[in-house]
Amino acid sequence: MLKIGEFFMIRELYQKGWTQTAIAKETGFDRKTIRKYLKGDKLPERKANGKQKASKLDPYKNYLLQRIQEGTTNCVVLFEEIQAMGYTGKMTILRDFVRPYREQPKKQATLRYETPPGKQAQMDWAYVGKYLVDGQYQDIYAFVMVLGYSRMKYVEFTTNMNVETLMKCHMNAFAYLTAFPNRYSMTI
Repeated sequence: MLKIGEFFMIRELYQKGWTQTAIAKETGFDRKTIRKYLKGDKLPERKANGKQKASKLDPYKNYLLQRIQEGTTNCVVLFEEIQAMGYTGKMTILRDFVRPYREQPKKQATLRYETPPGKQAQMDWAYVGKYLVDGQYQDIYAFVMVLGYSRMKYVEFTTNMNVETLMKCHMNAFAYLTAFPNRYSMTI
């Protein structure tokens, strides 16, 4: 059955001089269908079908609505339950039925943790990979410190992550970051 928009498109193409064959190729409809709607002066009408085809799910809908009201919307669970009751249909019908009853997840707002200038810095180590250092391949790590207020970063590459290196990296980071006191508001 043609939709109203397709009906008007066919009429418009015909008024522009297109042949029925060309319109049929363009729209994908049969030439007889094109001819039928070009001859008629009124919009296509849908045939009223008084009956709806019974669904295999119909006998189980009351049970499903009760289970959904109890809070069960997991279709796998519901499918197994109604199969035990004699349901012979497929999962797709069940999913289509349950979908409107599911609560849509609410988007969570993320609250950023902001700090005043000079109050916080965060640090972490990152493994960079194996690189040639002094003629042999060694594991390389990155010490990274980020100021909480300005988000200014300090990165230093090392060959280990021991406590001595950690302390040295902290001192180097503080020395570097305090070199810009007016611009980044870091106090020690």
